[in-house]
Amino acid sequence: MRELSHWIDGQHVAGTSGRFADVFNPATGEVQARVPLASKEELDDAVARAAAAQVKWGATNPQRRARVMMAAVQLINRDMDKLAEKLSSEHGKTFPDAKGDIQRGLEVIEYCIGAPQLLKGEFTDSAGPGIDMYSMRQPLGVVAGITPFNFPAMIPLWKMGPALASGNAMILKPSERDPSVPLMLAEIFKEAGLPDGVLQVVNGDKESVDAILDNEVVQAVGFVGSTPIAHYIYSRGCAAGKRVQCFGGAKNHMIIMPDADMDLAADALVGAGYGAAGERCMAISVAVPVGEGTADALRERLIPKIEALKVGPWTAGDDVDYGPVVTAAAKENILRLVETGVEQGAELVVDGRGFSLQGYENGFFVGPHLFDHVTPDMDIYRKEIFGPVLSMVRAASYEEAIGLAMDHEYGNGTAIFTRDGDAARDFAHRINIGMVGINVPIPVPLAYHTFGGWKKSGFGDLNQHGPDAFKFYTRTKTVTSRWPSGIKEGAAFNFKAMD
Repeated sequence: MRELSHWIDGQHVAGTSGRFADVFNPATGEVQARVPLASKEELDDAVARAAAAQVKWGATNPQRRARVMMAAVQLINRDMDKLAEKLSSEHGKTFPDAKGDIQRGLEVIEYCIGAPQLLKGEFTDSAGPGIDMYSMRQPLGVVAGITPFNFPAMIPLWKMGPALASGNAMILKPSERDPSVPLMLAEIFKEAGLPDGVLQVVNGDKESVDAILDNEVVQAVGFVGSTPIAHYIYSRGCAAGKRVQCFGGAKNHMIIMPDADMDLAADALVGAGYGAAGERCMAISVAVPVGEGTADALRERLIPKIEALKVGPWTAGDDVDYGPVVTAAAKENILRLVETGVEQGAELVVDGRGFSLQGYENGFFVGPHLFDHVTPDMDIYRKEIFGPVLSMVRAASYEEAIGLAMDHEYGNGTAIFTRDGDAARDFAHRINIGMVGINVPIPVPLAYHTFGGWKKSGFGDLNQHGPDAFKFYTRTKTVTSRWPSGIKEGAAFNFKAMD
């Protein structure tokens, strides 16, 4: 049995807690490795070591820090296939999807090469007689990233890049379900020139998370995962005086107007709803066609496309559409919600409950499902399923459709498909959701913009990547400087107004 490790002070370190978690091969259901779960003492030791290493790293010229980012980009590209293979083997994603996971994280590291520009402060000459004022953006010190299983490369890179480029040391606590890729990335950053101790990868569970939240040295915490845990981390972290950003669950609606290109909309829904087995916080899980004619036309196009999806292991080739979900528990939860949808009266148009893959009967594969005539009171509408399940909610009008998205408790992403510029513009301006697509089903912003949801999908004032990330991982210090010139006038006992 392969035993994984932590990454402390630039080397692999065995766990000492005696506690481990199994790492599965989702395609076969077999345990392929076990990962140590850190104790509070191990986490605190990693933080102390990171704090010691951060002092020199924080004082390093921003351009030199950016050169580490530049070298990391080259090395990640060099090892792209190796990283993607490991990611697929632990998560279950198809090989092309795994490479996309890495690529979207890599783009943030590319953006971080511009850290010297992003960290510049402001300057005012002659704010008063002989007085200059300027501001500096300085690192926080030690920060932490707690990242999810569904993007084991992208989201760690989203956290690591801006935090490290800003001069912080980072404690990365990746998901214990697929921890190998974050460890491989740590090796890459060491090779790129990152000093030992500046990036610590500590594997663990709730005990490690609580240790991060309770450690007074940790100044900021970034989290991505489910909404209940996001709320817990945000509340406890803020109560401890930390800067916290947390991103939670989603229930993303795609509105299809009567004038939309139905073939384009159907293709978009299939890709956005079933890609990565639906294990994406930006997956479209609710289709809202406006008008019965639109709904019938959309349904007619969706059924054959969904029934033709190829489900299989990543080793079966690049034409596999999606692979297994990450654990047996995830599969059970998805199928339980599907049964609930049937019991509550939704029409199961495409039924994937009996799906079984020859030779992989013990794998965590879930067949594709399509529901129609779903209503907002049903569990499959209210809850995040995080699986290959698409629900159709028929709306009689545009106002009803936009109201559905606006009234839902989640507000991560949404989309509208239409040829009407006025409808698209109105939708973009009115919708109370953080990321909006217009004829784009998964509107994940590029690295130089910012990623973040609203309502119960996001907690905190600053988003991930883009300029917000550098604001989150730094604090501003403002300096008022006076260099008197001329004849000394003696002490002044009043606050002098500007002449």
